[in-house]
Amino acid sequence: MFTGIITGIGRITNVQPLGETATHGKRLTITCPPGYLDDVGLGDSIALNGACMTVTSFDAAQNQFTIDISAESLNKTAGLDQLGTVNLEKALRAHDRLGGHIVSGHVDGIGHVTYFAEIGESWQLRVMAPPALAKYLAYKGSITVNGVSLTVNQIQDSAEGCEMSINLIPHTVQNTALGTLKVGSRVNLEIDLIARYCERMLSSHNTV
Repeated sequence: MFTGIITGIGRITNVQPLGETATHGKRLTITCPPGYLDDVGLGDSIALNGACMTVTSFDAAQNQFTIDISAESLNKTAGLDQLGTVNLEKALRAHDRLGGHIVSGHVDGIGHVTYFAEIGESWQLRVMAPPALAKYLAYKGSITVNGVSLTVNQIQDSAEGCEMSINLIPHTVQNTALGTLKVGSRVNLEIDLIARYCERMLSSHNTV
């Protein structure tokens, strides 16, 4: 489990195919901030842009670790098959503060940025979510965008999906990889866990 509070900005520095066909996954090498791996061990979970991954090897002295990502995970996520910056979060420990919201590290869908600009002292980010996720998005509700726990300020439904507007304070832009986004960027979305269970309970009740 995670909280959506980013603990470091990493960079995918190498993408190595694990086979010759599209059914094979890839091995990613990620460079992280100095000291980030001091409390990390083999098999630990680290979320990359909101997707929970397992550390398969690491070199603390070089500030690098590797993960293996399956073809299925590559098909269901964005930005994990190419070089570039990624948001990092280590798995939640039982005694940690829950600063964001409960995040599972399972990507529910891929959205795309429709607007991103500085407005006053903050930034406005608008993301178009797929139609299947629209029912889980609500005013002042929680959403995870590339692993970052954020609050939805406005929603607008359309045939294309649900466009949500999010306010980013300067600290968030400076301390996550969200600052590299631009119009058209694809982003990983995870809906609020509570909304997921509420929808399931209501749909099960209607079928009894």
